[in-house]
Amino acid sequence: MHEEVGPTAVMREPTPRPLPTGPLAWMGVYRDLANEPIDTFFRFAVRSDRALLNIGTRRMLLVSHPDDVAEVLVNQNRRFHKGRALRLMHRVLGDGLLTSEDDFWRRQRRLAQPAFHRQRVAQYGEAILAVTERQLSEWADGQEHDVARDMTRLGLSVAGTCLFGMEVGDQADVVRTNLAAAMRYGNRIIKAIWPPPPWMPSPGRRRFEEAAGHLDQVVFDIIDRRRRAAPEGAVPPDDLLALLMAARDDAGHPMTDQQLRDESMTLLLAGHETSANALSWTFYLLDRHPDVARRLRQELDNVLGGEPLSSERVGQLPYLAAVVSEVLRLYPPVWLMVRESIAPFHLGDDSYPAGLQVLISPFVVQHDGRWFPNPETFWPERWLDDAPPERPSLAYLPFGAGPRLCIGRPFALLEISLVLATVLSRWELLRSDPTPVGADPLITLRPRGGPGGRDGLLMTVRRR
Repeated sequence: MHEEVGPTAVMREPTPRPLPTGPLAWMGVYRDLANEPIDTFFRFAVRSDRALLNIGTRRMLLVSHPDDVAEVLVNQNRRFHKGRALRLMHRVLGDGLLTSEDDFWRRQRRLAQPAFHRQRVAQYGEAILAVTERQLSEWADGQEHDVARDMTRLGLSVAGTCLFGMEVGDQADVVRTNLAAAMRYGNRIIKAIWPPPPWMPSPGRRRFEEAAGHLDQVVFDIIDRRRRAAPEGAVPPDDLLALLMAARDDAGHPMTDQQLRDESMTLLLAGHETSANALSWTFYLLDRHPDVARRLRQELDNVLGGEPLSSERVGQLPYLAAVVSEVLRLYPPVWLMVRESIAPFHLGDDSYPAGLQVLISPFVVQHDGRWFPNPETFWPERWLDDAPPERPSLAYLPFGAGPRLCIGRPFALLEISLVLATVLSRWELLRSDPTPVGADPLITLRPRGGPGGRDGLLMTVRRR
């Protein structure tokens, strides 16, 4: 018996709550999107794979069929730029890989790609394990921890060690708190029908600028510490920041501090936030499904037999891989992607103009019963089926797709797998509160199981 999870039971209601109608229906849609965006997207998706949403003067197209998703992200990708959400986060992310476009993005992607080749990623395994060991050394039997906070600290330490060659885990609370503040402000502005211009002062804008300033301080400190640790003429370290600092354009000029800051900020934030969220959701689901946790621990015991874990041995753990795949299906860290058409495009027989906001929700697509039977059920075995059901390739897209497929996908999967295997080999993580954890749909999908229902995940750790 597998327990149903997630905030999307509306998908299975025989008569879902109707969408607002009438001349002012857009006001009701706006209210619903502001208060319960995931369920509202589901209510549109069950009616049409291509749903037009009119919010005041804003027109948006929610695309929910994998074939249409492929058109936007793959086949016609050059007709689209990133959407409003990431543009509004430009103050935080700058012109990094997440936000830059066209030739500049392609140049930066080519520059960063070597650091994420599969062979290079496998070499990070030892560092990931060492960071995990340090994190677990702080746990004591019977203690209650905010596991989401611990995973954030661990993720930052991994990103700092592997990508920047230094420890930055001591900045975990600064990064998590200020990133959340920046995302919440961005969320409010994204939802606004008529967003205020960035120059207009407001308490929210002031808090956003303060949060961005604190994040700047962390990243500029990383760059400064690297320069002082590796003076000119020394043998450069073998990590991503060293590669970025050594890069030269066609005229022989190095990246400016601002360019280094933008790419470092993007990789630091994206490199820890998604993995931390995925691990937190995994521990939550395993607590609610002890049968899955038992089978996973049995695989770890049988395959590893007390021997050290490594990047190579992770490939010998198929049930672990299935658990990770199922967690990323149920709770994709990036739950919503937004694209803006910069040229007319078509989906099937339908044509659409430039300037349209196109919404793609991996959460919605991956909870579709056409592609995943019993979509609300946490069932890792679906990924072990010798004859899996036929489904479109983009029915599953936790890391995106097309040219802008997440560059850190191999790294993230290795990190999640190594951390999960290490923790479960020694610890059980249990929640005393039986209330299901809510999902906080910011730019990433954070668990809300902390004190007072805030961001976080309170669990008691018990040694096996």
